[in-house]
Amino acid sequence: MATADIQNSENENQQNHGFAREIYEWLEAFLSALMVVIVAMIFLFRPADVDGRSMEPTLHDGDRLVFTDIGYTPTQGDIVIVDSEGLGKFIVKRVIATAGQTLDIDFITGNVTVDGVILEENYILADTLRDEGGHTYPLVVPENSVFVMGDNRMNSTDSRDSRVGFVNDSDIYGKVIFRVYPFSKMGTVE
Repeated sequence: MATADIQNSENENQQNHGFAREIYEWLEAFLSALMVVIVAMIFLFRPADVDGRSMEPTLHDGDRLVFTDIGYTPTQGDIVIVDSEGLGKFIVKRVIATAGQTLDIDFITGNVTVDGVILEENYILADTLRDEGGHTYPLVVPENSVFVMGDNRMNSTDSRDSRVGFVNDSDIYGKVIFRVYPFSKMGTVE
């Protein structure tokens, strides 16, 4: 019986070591995955929050977003995070025209025209009827700059306002690619 007791004790020790090793391996895998996520969030993807109503109906106050700047070049229609020095804060806006494009806004009809083509803006809350007096239209967007507007044109401080004006490409922190909150609206952003 003594030999059987020793054998049982050795089996229990092996099971305990096997269980401990399995826990260690799971913990190691979890920590490795966590490190990958942290590195991705630092270098590839960054979080941002929507503050205000200027991007309604596309985005809403309190929405949490993920944006990236890796290899990003501003493109018409993109939603971007902008460092607005004139407003002293980061803002979320849509790129309407890029460097070299001719932009015209008819504040009577609400039509926005880029290079002679009226934009089909099915994402806006209301027509562009508000002029902040920052520019005379038509205008040509300068090199290394973009013209941005919010989707809620009647409630958006954007490139129409002299405090924002043309946004230098270096002041664009990246393109919004994903909404993570609220969970009911989680998904890509266009």
